[in-house]
Amino acid sequence: MNFISIDFETANEKRHSPCAIGIVVANESGIIDEYYSLINPLMDFSSFNIRVHGITQEDVIDAPTFPELWPKFKTYLTGNCVIAHNASFDMSVLRKTLDYFNLTYPQMEYLCTVEVSKRIWPDLMNHRLNTVARHHNIAFEHHHALEDARVASLIMIEALREHHAKDLDDFVKICSMKKGKIYERGYVTPKINPKKRKKRMYF
Repeated sequence: MNFISIDFETANEKRHSPCAIGIVVANESGIIDEYYSLINPLMDFSSFNIRVHGITQEDVIDAPTFPELWPKFKTYLTGNCVIAHNASFDMSVLRKTLDYFNLTYPQMEYLCTVEVSKRIWPDLMNHRLNTVARHHNIAFEHHHALEDARVASLIMIEALREHHAKDLDDFVKICSMKKGKIYERGYVTPKINPKKRKKRMYF
């Protein structure tokens, strides 16, 4: 079963200001395909965001807008399980941008690799992307949309292998997790059920 990893960078504090997207197609065996594009958000960039990702207004002058790219993006997302590190941010960017441009939501499921990492590697000092990547000896350029999407997919692959899961459906079952969902003008966040404590036996 393939899954799709995505990452957005934004031009400013508004969630409907994506200026770059990285998309990675992967499965339990490895990465299959990758896609990257700058996006013209049709609005100003903040100095804070520029310091984070290094993308400027001049860089995106000739880049396509989100509505121009959406037909291609949608083919990656629709009907698939999408993962992202700190998925609440990336899914919010997706939904807010679709709302802003009055575009149709995709029907898709999703998981957050922050929550997956907390579940699988609870003893890490934190579960930021660079910390989890370092734990797995993955080198990358942080805050580049494609690099971040690639690392999230590699983290998911490591989690699948560690639990000997044959695919994502098997993984969420083993880990007592539930996928989130996005559907037309609505969404449900992923759920993680607490691990059951073993009952003490008294004699």
